[in-house]
Amino acid sequence: MANVNLQFKTNYAVSSTIEPFYKGGKVQISKDENYIFCTCGTRVNVLQIVTGKVVHSIEQDDQEDITSFALSLDDEILVTASKALLLKQWDWKQAQCTRSWRAIHNVPIASMTFDPTSTLLATGGCDGTIKLWDVVKQYCTHNLKGSSGVVHLVNFHPDMSLLQLFSSASDCTIRVWDLRSSQCVCVLKSHYSLVTSLTFTPDGASVVSSGRDKICTVWDLKSRTAKRTVPVYEAVEGVVLLPEGRDFTDIGVKTDGLHFITAGSKGVLRVWEASSARCVFTQTLPSGSQDGQVDEGDPRGLTYCLPLPSSLQLATVTAEHNILLYQLPGLTTQKQFVGYNDEVLDVKFLGKGDSHIVVATNSSQLKVFDLATSSCQILYGHTDTVLSLDVFKNGSLFVSCAKDKSVRLWRQDPDSGEVCCVGLGSSHANAVGSITCSRMKELFFVSGSQDCTIKVWDLPEPVPHSDSDMFQLTARVTEKAHDKDVNSVAVSPNNKLLASGSQDRLAKLWSLGAPGANLALLGVFRGHRRGVWCVQFSPMDQVLATSSADGSLKLWGLQDFSCLKTFEGHDASVLKLVFVSRGTQLLSSGTDGLVKLWTIKTNECVKTLDAHQDKVWGLHTTRKDDRMVTASADSNITVWTDVTEVEQAEEQAKQEDQILKKQELSNLLHEKKYLKALGLALSLDQPHTVLKVIKAIRQEEGGDEQLETTVLKLRQDQKESMLRYCTVWNTNARSCLDAQAVIRVMLTHLSPEELLQFQGARSHLEGLIPYTERHMQRIGRLLQASMFLDYMWQKMRVTGATASVDYQDEGMDTTPLEQRHVFRIERFGKGGDEGSGKDGAEEEETEDPNCPADMVEEEEDSDDDEISVTKKASVHRHRNGKGQNGKDGHIDSCSEGSSADEEEDQGEAKMSRCQMIQTAACPPSLQMVTS
Repeated sequence: MANVNLQFKTNYAVSSTIEPFYKGGKVQISKDENYIFCTCGTRVNVLQIVTGKVVHSIEQDDQEDITSFALSLDDEILVTASKALLLKQWDWKQAQCTRSWRAIHNVPIASMTFDPTSTLLATGGCDGTIKLWDVVKQYCTHNLKGSSGVVHLVNFHPDMSLLQLFSSASDCTIRVWDLRSSQCVCVLKSHYSLVTSLTFTPDGASVVSSGRDKICTVWDLKSRTAKRTVPVYEAVEGVVLLPEGRDFTDIGVKTDGLHFITAGSKGVLRVWEASSARCVFTQTLPSGSQDGQVDEGDPRGLTYCLPLPSSLQLATVTAEHNILLYQLPGLTTQKQFVGYNDEVLDVKFLGKGDSHIVVATNSSQLKVFDLATSSCQILYGHTDTVLSLDVFKNGSLFVSCAKDKSVRLWRQDPDSGEVCCVGLGSSHANAVGSITCSRMKELFFVSGSQDCTIKVWDLPEPVPHSDSDMFQLTARVTEKAHDKDVNSVAVSPNNKLLASGSQDRLAKLWSLGAPGANLALLGVFRGHRRGVWCVQFSPMDQVLATSSADGSLKLWGLQDFSCLKTFEGHDASVLKLVFVSRGTQLLSSGTDGLVKLWTIKTNECVKTLDAHQDKVWGLHTTRKDDRMVTASADSNITVWTDVTEVEQAEEQAKQEDQILKKQELSNLLHEKKYLKALGLALSLDQPHTVLKVIKAIRQEEGGDEQLETTVLKLRQDQKESMLRYCTVWNTNARSCLDAQAVIRVMLTHLSPEELLQFQGARSHLEGLIPYTERHMQRIGRLLQASMFLDYMWQKMRVTGATASVDYQDEGMDTTPLEQRHVFRIERFGKGGDEGSGKDGAEEEETEDPNCPADMVEEEEDSDDDEISVTKKASVHRHRNGKGQNGKDGHIDSCSEGSSADEEEDQGEAKMSRCQMIQTAACPPSLQMVTS
């Protein structure tokens, strides 16, 4: 009964996306501490700290990577430098470039900074020169030469009355420049490696420098000598001074004097006392670190350390492009932002109500994102790249496996959302590439490895709640399953069966049996031409789905292991698949970057979703089956929402609205409210309906005048639509007169300037010309044929008259075309007599063919109608039977007693009348368009 109400899914729409916003380079925080500025290739992204979302993106027009940027201290001006050697000044709040100028540097700019007054900009180039720019008056003020190598650091002295600039280049020295004389007044030598940061004391009397030579130096600027050298035993990338007058006893500050925090290659923050050169506090490493140590070059190493003095916070940037905010004085983590995920290998929904996602990237760290706030929690534990994830049914427990040959069990606190590692297992001999959880209860999970084995792991009873009592997991079953890497494992909905897929092109079905029993092989699924990437059990039927590198998906029966269906549509390997709609549909993702929705019953691909530029490794759906998440090697994570019901509701509402509007249109036509009817028809965007309204208007008495009044009252956008429709109508002989009537109104009352303002007016008018010329030619041919018929009719009347009639008075019939009566044309069958039946003459009544409307009706289908009119006319010259003059089969061209002069006069009368008819029958708009 449940399947009766089952509704197939037809489409998904993107609801949110997690994209990279920082790929390395400079990071700066605004003075109001609301925004973080960071580089991402050709863009400078502005991240709002409160929401964690990118609110502005400043992008170079030349698509050149940004080498450096600087934000003025008043948060008003942003200047960027690119590889194209251009400097651009931006109004970053509007994302508009206000000024652009050519940098005088011959090579890219490596460093930039503003002075405290936000009027001077210093740029340090890779050519060893430093240039100062007045951003207000817009000119270069100084060109400082003398540095050796790349100038990677420039900094103004906080006291602008001194007019001093500090810089450091590849020669590892610190140069002090006097801007009044443009001379280097001092060279400070202490470091033996690159100087990474300079931090001034509030009084400006001292400065602390840090370097990658693992030392920090405190300089006395008055004597220009080194007061203290502090060995920090790690390459230091940033130094922040602790503010004076605050209580920092929580981080070991117990005396007055200068204290500073260092951030470096070991990934931890340390507090140092300058007077004694000793470390008074070391930050506790995140859980999962080994022996409290981080090796040099570890991805968790810090590259920047930035102060937020107003909120008493500290921001650090890791080598993996993560931005972390700490709260002083305890250095507790406040926020974590992931700037770049690199290649995303797997993703799963997590938490109560699927409120979070857990992501495995090309990293040893796991990332848990809160979908509502975009905040992230970084999980440490694995020591090598995490390859696969799976979540238990309750949504709070999940497992992971990695290249470090280990599996880990994680638990999320349902209230706080904090995640910690509560179990660790490491008995595989090679990288663990796939993992799956039991489906009914939290009893066990299964892992598959590159060592070709499958292991079943039992969960502890009860599961620990914190990482302090981490449980050591042991495998209760180990089975040699395949001859090559095990790519995927899956547990059946009843926890009794296990499926595995391998690089050896096979999928196998195993019986899990009772706890403690070994795995029993039940059957082998053969048919894929390449390795099997994913296996999944149907939630409703005894069916197994597999996807392979051969680009196909297959459904297999669990009873006889036969292939039931094959789905082909991906251009490359199919990496992941999941069942949706209670097992009646499939979602698949591949290396072509596409996600496809399949209906199993019809073998049809219902929808193809294209939102990624690279392999889609991760694919998962919520327990309610209303959302899905995809993760790709392009570092993008996309959350999709099922919009089937929404689209159907919109379509139904649209249809109902169309019905109501059509009924309203019918009422308006009946009430002869043509202006409203025409406006409503145009709003429906249905050209046929608009044409129907125009025909109704023209059928009324004085229709052309009423049409003119109605069209001129339309809005400009409605007139544009009318012109577009007329271009189409004019291609058909049935509707060309209505189109020409509308065009006549527009050409008569609208100036060329107004017409050319219409969207696409030029192309529409050009499209009218050839068909209008064609209609003119048709009408001309029809008029010629009708005039010949009229000529013959007049000649027959003259020939049949008595000799006593005054022929000159009779002449040609000059009755106006509108007042002509219906006349009879006799057509004779082949060899028949007048009035005979089937083969004899046929009599038919027709309106005067000289009428323009009738002429179009004669022409409305094809040129064959023109031939038929000519044939009708020729009948009167060669009639079978007795003619009007009493002779058989012949009609004299002129009556007895008529002279040659009379014939010539009659001919001239006919020719002038033909010209009059052509002028009267041709619509003015045809003449205007063709002219």
